[in-house]
Amino acid sequence: MSYHDAHLGRPVKPDGDLFSKVDDPRLDDWRRAERDGLLPFYRELDGEVGPIVTVEGRRTVMLGSNNYLGLTTDPRVRKAATEAVAKFGTGVTGSRLLNGTLSLHRQLEEELADWVGTEAALVFTTGYTANLGLLSALVGAGDAVVLDSAAHASLVDGARFAEGTLRAFRHNRPNSLRRTLRSWREQPDSGGLLVAIDGIYSMEGDWAPVPEVAALCREYGARLLVDEAHSLGVVGPAGAGTAAARGVAPDLLMGTFSKSLASCGGFIAGPAAVVEYLKITCRPLLFTAAGVPAALAAALAAVGIARSEDWRREAVAARALQLRTGLAQLGYDVGPPVDSAIVAVHIEDMWDAGMTWKSLLEHGVYTNCAIPPAVPRSVLRTSVMATHTEEDIDRALVAFGQVASSRRS
Repeated sequence: MSYHDAHLGRPVKPDGDLFSKVDDPRLDDWRRAERDGLLPFYRELDGEVGPIVTVEGRRTVMLGSNNYLGLTTDPRVRKAATEAVAKFGTGVTGSRLLNGTLSLHRQLEEELADWVGTEAALVFTTGYTANLGLLSALVGAGDAVVLDSAAHASLVDGARFAEGTLRAFRHNRPNSLRRTLRSWREQPDSGGLLVAIDGIYSMEGDWAPVPEVAALCREYGARLLVDEAHSLGVVGPAGAGTAAARGVAPDLLMGTFSKSLASCGGFIAGPAAVVEYLKITCRPLLFTAAGVPAALAAALAAVGIARSEDWRREAVAARALQLRTGLAQLGYDVGPPVDSAIVAVHIEDMWDAGMTWKSLLEHGVYTNCAIPPAVPRSVLRTSVMATHTEEDIDRALVAFGQVASSRRS
């Protein structure tokens, strides 16, 4: 910041000041949205997050949660969490490496590996650190990780932390992936390859073409990681995810506890040798405090319920179809049909998306508003729970209809 700037009324900041970047023009839009009541982020909820929530004192249909199976309020999951606190206390105060591994970790890892059909599994404190740790530990100098362009931020950041090369292919385009893999293999002394995709993508709810991607991985000698965060518990045999639904056994599988499994945490599942390697090399595992006992026990109870209660997956599919069909009939752009809990409502203009979000909230419906650059185009991201009733979705559709009518008038 120069002397001239000071005389123009701007605050003087020395050149190279670390804090100079906070004078970010994006904050102008943020503050404008906050001033106009259009800011859809960091909203406070009162009480538990179920099909109906309380927002600013108003009973509201929750269409903005990843609680797909509705297990966060299940009495069996609650009981498991409280019993774990009674037995193990509120925290472990240490990393998995040192004093933070409990019998709950072993039980949960064994159950997860059995569920997704792998030799072993390794539990992390969050799903984000699971992807961050896996990629940064496994993709070394001379290797490459190839991501779908719509891959979750945790995969992108894990690839950035890795010593190897990061490459991307066009979203859900196997031909683009083929070109990327061929280009890497044409380089002299090309190293190992890891292809990482989401099973179901979090914003649109669309599936990855897992069989086609797996075939290309075999052709070019690449390993395949499928991030099943938004599909585990929701699709596939016993809810084992998209890869299982398509009859594919990926080399590595990632899952989280913060969606269908009613808790917080994540895991990597795969060959026992890879899991053992991560135990001695994965910095986000070695230097992060282990998950709290209540979270582990809740996830363990939720896995058992998710595997055994098929009616929950059937209910998710039925409510998502009801919501998607109703929104399309009201004239909303919901894209092509997909088999997931997620229904994306596309709204081109960012401010229009914010105003629609606000109007829906005022009509008693909570949605998630995502805007560029997080997504290619603005979207109201809605999702359903197994515990939503037909009446809940009908109530939400009435609100969507009222908002659409008022926007047109």
